[in-house]
Order: sequence, then structure tokens, then C-alpha cells
Amino acid sequence: MTILGGHFAVMLIVSVPSPVDLDRLRADLERVREQLGLEALALTEIEEGAVEATPTPSHILSIYGVDHPGILQAVSSALAAEQVNITDLTTRILDAEGGEPLYAMILEIAVAEGMDVPSLERRLTEVCTAQNVDLSLREFESDAL
Repeated sequence: MTILGGHFAVMLIVSVPSPVDLDRLRADLERVREQLGLEALALTEIEEGAVEATPTPSHILSIYGVDHPGILQAVSSALAAEQVNITDLTTRILDAEGGEPLYAMILEIAVAEGMDVPSLERRLTEVCTAQNVDLSLREFESDAL
């Protein structure tokens, strides 16, 4: 669950008994969508075995700057091109006193073992410079409870 562009968004992965009537499930979910006043609903079947183990985060990527469309798309596309997984993502719009709203995005990412992290950081710096935002990349530190 998160807020994207001022809209509440939820993604769920659920398992249903087999066999399932997908048309009936879609119709039932569409009725719930209407009752709750939701803007959109998408239902996609995930093939058995398609869900892989969750990658372990290795780095924290922080992005911040004046808010404008395209920041998330540019950063996530650059990470995908480098085959870096996003394991968690949080965004916020912060009020800047007397200025334009600031966008802050914190990503936990899983960099493959052996990847050239300085090269990845240079690539992300290029993307962030083009988006006129700043970045910080550091190793993930797991909290011990």
C-alpha cells in the first residue's frame, strides 16, 4: 500500500482455490470496486512457479528534489536496465517553506553480488542530473532487534 500521486494504491497477491472461475472473480471484485468507490482495479493471473524468492536488499537509494512527473519512472527504468531489484519504495511530498514542494523517494534495492556499485552510482547520477534531483546511495544496514 502506498500513496502515488495523491491516490491510495494497493497491490495484493492472493491464492484462490483451484479451479477458480476467473470471470466470476472479476465480476465480484468489480462490484466491490464500485461499492468502495475505487478508481481502478486490475486482476492478473500469476502462473504457478512465477513468484521467485524475494531478493535481499543490499543498498538504500535516496532521491530528493523539486517534485515533477517522471522522477520515479526515470529512476526505476535505470535500475531495471541494470537488473537491480527494488525491494521496497517509499515516497513523500514535503512542503518547502516559500518554495516548490520537494519530492523524497527512499528505495531499498538488491544489487547483484559482484556488480560494480560505483558504475551503478554513476549511471544513477546521470539519470538524477537529467531529472534535476539529488541522490544518495549507501549500503543497507540491517537493524538488529
